[in-house]
Amino acid sequence: MDSRVSELFGGCCRPAGGGAGAALRGRGGAAPGSSGGSKTKKKNGRSRGGKANNPPYLPPEVSSGGRRLKLVNPSQYRFEHLVTQMKWRLQEGRGEAVYQIGVEDNGLLVGLSEEEMRASLKTLRRMAEKVGADITVLREREVDYDSDVPRKITEVLVRKVPDNQQFLDLRVAVLGNVDSGKSTLLGVLTQGELDNGRGRARLNLFRHLHEIQSGRTSSISFEILGFNSKGEVVNYSDSRTAEEICESSSKMITFIDLAGHHKYLKTTIFGLTSYCPDFAMLVVSANTGIAGTTREHLGLAMALKVPFFIVISKVDLCSKATVERTVKQLERILKQPGCNKLPLLVNSDDDAVTAAQQFAQSPNITPIFTLSSVSGENLDLLKVFLNILPPLTNSKEQEELMQQLTEFQVDEIYTVPEVGTVVGGTLSSGICREGENLVVGPTDDGKFLRLKVCSIQRNRSACRVLRAGQAATLALGPFDRSLLRKGMVMVSPEMNPTICSVFEAEIVLLFHATTFRKGFQVTVHVGNVRQTAIVEKIHGKDKLRTGEKAVVCFRFIKHPEYLKIGAKLLFREGVTKGIGHVTDLQAITTKENGLEESLGPGQLSF
Repeated sequence: MDSRVSELFGGCCRPAGGGAGAALRGRGGAAPGSSGGSKTKKKNGRSRGGKANNPPYLPPEVSSGGRRLKLVNPSQYRFEHLVTQMKWRLQEGRGEAVYQIGVEDNGLLVGLSEEEMRASLKTLRRMAEKVGADITVLREREVDYDSDVPRKITEVLVRKVPDNQQFLDLRVAVLGNVDSGKSTLLGVLTQGELDNGRGRARLNLFRHLHEIQSGRTSSISFEILGFNSKGEVVNYSDSRTAEEICESSSKMITFIDLAGHHKYLKTTIFGLTSYCPDFAMLVVSANTGIAGTTREHLGLAMALKVPFFIVISKVDLCSKATVERTVKQLERILKQPGCNKLPLLVNSDDDAVTAAQQFAQSPNITPIFTLSSVSGENLDLLKVFLNILPPLTNSKEQEELMQQLTEFQVDEIYTVPEVGTVVGGTLSSGICREGENLVVGPTDDGKFLRLKVCSIQRNRSACRVLRAGQAATLALGPFDRSLLRKGMVMVSPEMNPTICSVFEAEIVLLFHATTFRKGFQVTVHVGNVRQTAIVEKIHGKDKLRTGEKAVVCFRFIKHPEYLKIGAKLLFREGVTKGIGHVTDLQAITTKENGLEESLGPGQLSF
């Protein structure tokens, strides 16, 4: 059926494994259909005159996804049953589901007449109103059928109206070489105004004077783009403040704008490892192609297993041939054995819908957009893609994380007048509430400090409860800022945090000019931890060369850190680079460092 779906929905859909019609899991999968093309036509003929037009029972919810042949005048019992299913799907999809009308449960494209489709959409709208959601027609296509009456299939996005600030939040890290147009693109998306060709759109994103003067990002900044329950864009063109954007949105995209210059590579790596982005957007300039740090940023996203899509910017500056050359250059790199990706060039709304659904299902799919921040060419395609892009985790995984003890990564530290010390970061697990008592550490001597969370802000608006996976800033009141540093964790007092100075990791040496041996010093990135470590021992070998694997023992040279077994690790020193994961910790127990129960507010535990 895949080829048939491609013909129906834009031609860019070339799924790598799994087929186009996977299980719903709260979204309804991608473009309808999952069986072979030759079978489809034979079965289509039987479907029309047989039970397809009059289904005697409600199909099971497992592999059927959001497919519905038709929803014409259901009985009250069937209607209530359909509403219950919709609630379940919205819960599974964390507030989103995609329904495919006119498609059988086994993926056969049967289609509906105009009257039947109108009645089905009316029923779906009633169902959505019952659960407090809105529906948006994503796309519809006619089915080539042996009938004089035209028959259609329609794909509909159902999105729940936000309640209690529980909008769906996706984090997208923005990567790319310096001067590729990253900040300008974010400025255009979040401000709602096109650029003037001289960088006006990016001025609101910069945090420092030297960034405005040079036009180059050197720090990590956050920008938000909202979508309401009807799929309409909510940004600063409609709203004055971030709080208004949050109130009007049921889905929020938080862009993490990272530095492109090689001089600020450590800041870019820290943004990728500590802020836990769901996706990455690699921006490539059409006129320069793959240059500078583009390959390096691509490698970082792959090493950290962050799904990424590509945006080719500045197409207004180049000829069509130049843009095509850049696309071919990217496709060649993506198809290489080390990358093994399947590029999908997005040229229409249908392509954007298909790309978003396939991208979430298969890690091998890499959508490619070509757009301009000055003329606005194809900018709407990127917005359609971001609107439909589903979360990577479902509600069950989210619930499991929330049931664990509280753990908050400290990524940023500020002092705010009349508020006091404020820390920014991501809640890795558990739930954090206003007024909650936590402990923070480890300090330079491996101890933990007691503190109280005075207030919480998420996306610059007040929030009473923070849930696992969400990023926020926490106000700590009069707590002494000098006792805090990036890389610390704030955890529940009941937790027995594992801190260590010595740990082992299974690594792959990606590149080293000579040999990697005992005594070599590297900068290690593990989550929000960034510190220099020395190689204490290489198990089973005296030295390593480029491409070799080994279990290596590292020792932090300054102070102990909070690590977990299995955490992804990335290390670098000059041109030397390697990746791996933590396999063992030589833990320093809390008994050796003083129990947190003995701590006073803002005091070290001795």
